[in-house]
Amino acid sequence: MVDDMKRTHVRTDAGGRAVHDVGGLDFGPIDRSEHDLALWEKRVDAVMILLYARKNFWTVDAMRRTIEDYGQQTYDSTEYYEKWARAMRNLLIEQQVVTRAEVEAKMIEVVARHRAAGRTVLNDAIEW
Repeated sequence: MVDDMKRTHVRTDAGGRAVHDVGGLDFGPIDRSEHDLALWEKRVDAVMILLYARKNFWTVDAMRRTIEDYGQQTYDSTEYYEKWARAMRNLLIEQQVVTRAEVEAKMIEVVARHRAAGRTVLNDAIEW
């Protein structure tokens, strides 16, 4: 595991709070309306259940630690299920289930496959 992925970052201009500690800060109104999950969100949830409940690759505490260790820009710019997907990837690498190189190679393969099928790829850079 890369050491810089395992540290708690402090939120700027928030009195020493950790990045994930946003209670009481002004982030605008919260959308409390019910909504259907997108297919990719359902898939992230299913993978989470498979890897956590069925395979026991990590604990809830490890998942939470991983999400709380994001830098402020990453934490603020990613949606709920994006945070989960990134955390699962990082934990699978941390637990040595896969290597970072294997993840990068698979992402290159997926991007190429989508482009070959004529699909739009918004960003082919892997954000760590």
